[in-house]
Amino acid sequence: MPNSVNVLFIGDIVGSYGRAVVKLLLPVLKRQLEVDLTVANGENAAHGYSLTEKIYLEFLDMGIDALTMGNHVWEKREVLNKIELFDRMVRPANYPPGTPGRDSLVVTVKDIRIGLINLLGRVFMPALDCPFQAAEKLLARLKEKTDVVILDFHAEATSEKCAMGYFLDGRAAAVIGTHTHVMTADERLLPNGTAYISDAGMVGARDSIIGMKKEQILKRFVTQLPEKFEPADAGPGLFNAVLLKIDPVKKKPLEIKRVQVVLESLNLDVADKINII
Repeated sequence: MPNSVNVLFIGDIVGSYGRAVVKLLLPVLKRQLEVDLTVANGENAAHGYSLTEKIYLEFLDMGIDALTMGNHVWEKREVLNKIELFDRMVRPANYPPGTPGRDSLVVTVKDIRIGLINLLGRVFMPALDCPFQAAEKLLARLKEKTDVVILDFHAEATSEKCAMGYFLDGRAAAVIGTHTHVMTADERLLPNGTAYISDAGMVGARDSIIGMKKEQILKRFVTQLPEKFEPADAGPGLFNAVLLKIDPVKKKPLEIKRVQVVLESLNLDVADKINII
């Protein structure tokens, strides 16, 4: 029996630059951290907005085992038209009944059945079904099918994310926040054992504003005029993720750790250059 089942959860991957960073780093990180399952948020992968079939297959080829999404999930029509083909991707489960796509996924790793779910917050976000009630229903449905459940809670407000952590404390193995693209330093095990972090951060250009070209974002803030936002594609690369260790006997988290890597160049010999925090 292994000492732990190690899950690497990668924060929001932004555009082609973010995908390039993942492609370069992931093989090294999986080897160094002895990763058993890799999950990533892919809702910003296609030039900052949603996903395509080509990028979905690219992620699988990189070694990503499952994908979660968020509020940009439907911004590429290809996702809506082909979503049944994306069998390793979960979309937010609190869309109304009848919405296409998977609202959960179960993956078996070293005899541990890991359930993966994705929910959208409602504070400063589109008005959807209640994520707390949706979580309750999903946990009840997955109870007999899984040993542990990991939630990607794609939400804006840290208060709402923290509330979800305590709401599911002791019932979900992990509540991992996404969406803000800024990694938080509040990773911990909650009182009843759930691993929690408010935001796992992002993968993309470090010298950007949440992955987008800073000049465009600044112009919007300063002038309040419409401005197209595009992913930044130059400078140092930033890789944010969390490593979740699960006890294979007790079926409970042992620890949650932040993983942060800055690449000064995408041409580095990463095997010798990376620094994991």
